[in-house]
Amino acid sequence: MDGQDSGTDGERRTGKGSQREGQADGRALLAGVMIPLVTPMDRPGRPSAEAADALLGALAAAGAHGLMLFGSNGEGPLLPTSQLGDFAAGVANRWRELTCGGPVLVNITAPGTAEALARAEAVLPAEPDALVLSPPIYYHHRHDEIVAHYAATAGLGVPVVAYNAPRYSNPLTPALLDELADLAHLVGIKDSSGDLALFGRAVAAARRRDDFGVSQGAEGQALDALRLGADGLVPGVANLLPGTAVELFRAHREGRDDDARRAQRLLDEALVLHTVRPGVPAVKAVLAERGLCPPHVAAPFTPCSVAERHALLDLLGPLDAHLIRA
Repeated sequence: MDGQDSGTDGERRTGKGSQREGQADGRALLAGVMIPLVTPMDRPGRPSAEAADALLGALAAAGAHGLMLFGSNGEGPLLPTSQLGDFAAGVANRWRELTCGGPVLVNITAPGTAEALARAEAVLPAEPDALVLSPPIYYHHRHDEIVAHYAATAGLGVPVVAYNAPRYSNPLTPALLDELADLAHLVGIKDSSGDLALFGRAVAAARRRDDFGVSQGAEGQALDALRLGADGLVPGVANLLPGTAVELFRAHREGRDDDARRAQRLLDEALVLHTVRPGVPAVKAVLAERGLCPPHVAAPFTPCSVAERHALLDLLGPLDAHLIRA
């Protein structure tokens, strides 16, 4: 597939230019398929933009629109702030070369506001098109404290996308979604809750503004989210099946319902890899077998064992034609 065809020209040319000229268009920023990138490492725990080069090329060739760095798929919470900047800058520069300016978003989620701001400062040299921020993790916080957490990022001069991942952080409730959509520097919401009713509320909150986008991060509900009005998708499984995710988005947009349902089924089938080894180590093991990413992970994660790798490859064998390739 042509790596420049995951959306319209207007959808692709969003971030840095619009950021300098005024408020970013969140709907264009989140349109199409955005990859929540795994973090390639040249040794355990050390991110390496150079080690990401082959994977970035394959994702661009598959038609991915943008990247999100340092999310749960990117092991962001396990990486110290000091290791974020060089990787983000190197990956962002390479991605923009490959995609003629495709957007790069960077997750700065942290337990507290001070650490989130420190992570933001560390990645600003990468000129992110937007920062991604969940509510604080670890402690339970009140509604007003969560709003203040987001409001504190207004002075960074970079658009912010709210990220609802209640498995890891305080949840974004319908009331919070409504209030956050009124913060001028917030330009979108990524919802990975798996709650379609809540996702519908996120879409409703987003549509109060012309420039506010909404994306779906729950892979199994990608097509349902598009039918509810999602601007784009951020599915972790797209690290392995980017072309299928892009086809799902395009087929829905073009009214090819059978093709869209077929693509959703393929994504669902790929998710069985997590029955062998849940999470990032399994994804990296498959990518390593395809020559696209070292298997290194950040502690306390450990790489897949030989037995786990064999089980993963056996399980995904029937999907080989759809898996990412160099």
